[in-house]
Amino acid sequence: MKEYWVILRELREDRDLKQAAVASALGISQQVYSRYETGVNEMPIHHLKALCQYYQVSADYILGLSPVQKINSDGPDPRQRPDCKRLDNR
Repeated sequence: MKEYWVILRELREDRDLKQAAVASALGISQQVYSRYETGVNEMPIHHLKALCQYYQVSADYILGLSPVQKINSDGPDPRQRPDCKRLDNR
């Protein structure tokens, strides 16, 4: 089972994103986000939730608990949720 920080890096690199872009979507500095990807700092739950919405994957996938990447596409569109405004302004 992979560590969550390895999965975070893979998700970002698979989408050809820079750490600074993901950090900006979370409202944090690139340096703080880098510490999440290297496992130096633990990521807070609210950032886990935001990254699940950003990448459209489940928390179980990011945490290495499930090999299934995609969340249920029949669920509500996270872009319609008020707590996702910052992520929509990429």
